[in-house]
Amino acid sequence: MRNGVLVVIALLVSTIPAAAQNVLQPPPRPNEVNLSGPRFGITALSDGVINDLAVRGFKVPPMISQFGWQAERAFYRSDSGLSAVTEWVVLMGGLEADLKIPSMTWLVGMRSANGAEFGIGPNISPAGSALAIAVGVTFRQGYLNVPVNVAIVPSKNGTRISMLTGFNMRRR
Repeated sequence: MRNGVLVVIALLVSTIPAAAQNVLQPPPRPNEVNLSGPRFGITALSDGVINDLAVRGFKVPPMISQFGWQAERAFYRSDSGLSAVTEWVVLMGGLEADLKIPSMTWLVGMRSANGAEFGIGPNISPAGSALAIAVGVTFRQGYLNVPVNVAIVPSKNGTRISMLTGFNMRRR
């Protein structure tokens, strides 16, 4: 009996290096996709944001247009369905009112296999710096993607709510 137990222990101990090798192996490299493209939409400004911008020299209406570019990278594994996403959104607002109100947002988040997405990150504009929270969905037609997102940027002076869309082509 004792010899049998020793043999089993010896076999188990001999498999430890093999098991450790599996743990130490790096996972397969995720696929990285460039999903950059133009963005356009509208932003609704609360009274507090309008007043704060007026103090800074911008006389703005409660709703402004937005035009810009989103530089996006998605990292995914084909077996998981989820992808990690990081994106920079650079916009110019208020062009219809002869204004040039820049803003820049960096978002990090997740996108599901069916295109539902969520992101959060810092936003900088003449209205100040704040944390942006964005949700949306990306509709896919072959290689063409059409994202539709709503972003909420609450700050000490008020809230900005943007709805943006655009398009991009899936590129590696």
